[in-house]
Amino acid sequence: MKKDKKAAQKFQIEIVETLSNIVEVNAEDEQDALMKAQEMYRNEQVVLYPDDFIDTKFNIFQ
Repeated sequence: MKKDKKAAQKFQIEIVETLSNIVEVNAEDEQDALMKAQEMYRNEQVVLYPDDFIDTKFNIFQ
């Protein structure tokens, strides 16, 4: 018996890389700490580098 070849299909694959770095901030509470960390990140006081890599995920969309 001969197997029929399936027609090639196009797929969209999302590749998500996760980088992580822990920074310390002085703050009055957790919300204030998050705001300060976000501001530091936006102002490029905190930069994530390839050495901060922790994971890669592949998500398929059709």
